[in-house]
Amino acid sequence: MSLFLHQLRQMARMMVGVPDYDAYLRHMRDHHPDRSPMDRTAFFRDRQEARYGGKNGGKCC
Repeated sequence: MSLFLHQLRQMARMMVGVPDYDAYLRHMRDHHPDRSPMDRTAFFRDRQEARYGGKNGGKCC
């Protein structure tokens, strides 16, 4: 049951655009062990900038 709830929570986060920090940490550990991962705040800001555009080259509404 807990696996189902975890997957449901993960799916809901993806639907609203909330990035998965734990998946990012696993990826960094498995694929980039020589690099330090971003902290949660920096990760969230990075994902938001990637999704909505940053100061340079962002879309205008």
